[in-house]
Amino acid sequence: MSHENGPGPHDEHGHSQLIDPEPWGTGDPAVEEIARGGPAAPGQVPAGVSARLYNEDLAPTTRKGRTWHAYSIFTLWANDVHSLGNYVFAIGLFALGLGAWQILLAFLLGAVLLFLLLNLSGFMGERTGVPFPVMSRIAFGIRGSNIPAIVRGAVAVAWFGIQTYLASVVLRVLVLALAPSLAPLDTDSFLGLSTLGWLSFLVLWAVQVVIVSFGMEMIRKYEAFAGPIILVTMLALAIWMFMKAEGSIAWSTADALTGAEMWVRIFQSAALWVVIYGTFVLNFCDFTRGAPSERSVVRGNFFGIPINMIFFAAIVIVLSGAQYRIDGTVIESPIDVVIAIPNTFLLVLACLALIILTVAVNLMANFVAPIYTLAHLFPRTLDFRKAAIISAVIGLLILPWNLYNSPLVIVYFLGGLGALLGPLFGVIMADYWLLRKGKINVPDLYSDSPDGEYAYTGGVNRKAIIAGVPAAVVALILALVPAFTLVAGFSWFVGAILSAGIYMLIMDRHAPFHAVDGEKIAVAPKH
Repeated sequence: MSHENGPGPHDEHGHSQLIDPEPWGTGDPAVEEIARGGPAAPGQVPAGVSARLYNEDLAPTTRKGRTWHAYSIFTLWANDVHSLGNYVFAIGLFALGLGAWQILLAFLLGAVLLFLLLNLSGFMGERTGVPFPVMSRIAFGIRGSNIPAIVRGAVAVAWFGIQTYLASVVLRVLVLALAPSLAPLDTDSFLGLSTLGWLSFLVLWAVQVVIVSFGMEMIRKYEAFAGPIILVTMLALAIWMFMKAEGSIAWSTADALTGAEMWVRIFQSAALWVVIYGTFVLNFCDFTRGAPSERSVVRGNFFGIPINMIFFAAIVIVLSGAQYRIDGTVIESPIDVVIAIPNTFLLVLACLALIILTVAVNLMANFVAPIYTLAHLFPRTLDFRKAAIISAVIGLLILPWNLYNSPLVIVYFLGGLGALLGPLFGVIMADYWLLRKGKINVPDLYSDSPDGEYAYTGGVNRKAIIAGVPAAVVALILALVPAFTLVAGFSWFVGAILSAGIYMLIMDRHAPFHAVDGEKIAVAPKH
């Protein structure tokens, strides 16, 4: 039987095989040396792949020309870990009764777990060179992959709008500090925002669209630029607060937790810290597909996750403890510290740094995912830039400030979608690492032939859905039903482990899997 996935020999089922099993018989794609051909010509759909599944943005990246080295990956985390939302969460732990060493321990536990998960997810991108929607085709099928892509994209586009709104709030503070005469523009309201609010939002919205329109390489450069600024700014804020508190901080509040309640809160906090990154763990391959080696991924993750998160926890302890020492109150976020800066020049610098930070976080965590989702849904009509514009327009039209101000939307809609990410992660990871052991036929990810390795039944792996649905139901119940509030923070883990277990039980673990490199259909990293 012929097979449309490009040149090369095939087995009796029509699947592409390696020419000589002897040199590549280790079973480990990290050490298998796979025969490589020349990369695909720019602007063309290579022979043997479907135009409905392939374009230059979805194609695997060539090994040559990858630019996401360890520093680039580190700066992703230098920005994202220090997001304003993370500070609100972490400072809240101090208010809930955790002291300095308990907060450090919670974040250290979460960081170790995240480091392991992100390496597993990151290696997948580095080895295959494909973005998350294409990676999802391995477990869910060439058409079933739209399910995880749409869920991830929907969560991201909503948060893109919300984070842009939060950055615009800081910009409004900056504008009013420089031009108090503009205060009347902040008193009216249209669709939930004042005139100054609209202007601030649209300016930052446009800035992000411009950055993203130049592709992933421009995002990499922006993250590299923003990372050091954020680290220095947060350190400066902590030093300023420490000096303001006369060199002494409170190590806990008067209502500090002890005993079993304290330990439960520590483990809950560590779990919630991982859940916060549940979205990014899922599509980390969108970035590591540009990494030149697994060593780059590990080094970037090591300095960006455990090391950077300990630094983050220390900043949280100083900011919270210093304010509590001063007046017995707990701040809500670094914005409270910035607003209290008496010097206008320093206030402006701090506001600019927070805006730079929020934009950096938004680009990586919330803008890239919906772009790839749209490019995956409409590969023949949307490239990276067009998909970016459409994603941005959706993020504007949903009026995200109204979403942010609605607890029901945040908890039930976004919280519910977030709970689905654990089961998706469990299926995808179990399929790649436990079932296939990393053996991926990359060209077949772009083939709509019924004989393709990822064709399944009509392009959908029903067993992946069968494994995911009950796990998703359990995760949703744990996350959203008030009776399970005590274990709600563990819903992501429960969903991931349950879906992975079911998937491994119902899939054929003895099926033949093939490791075929994607270099013949790959394109040079252009973003």
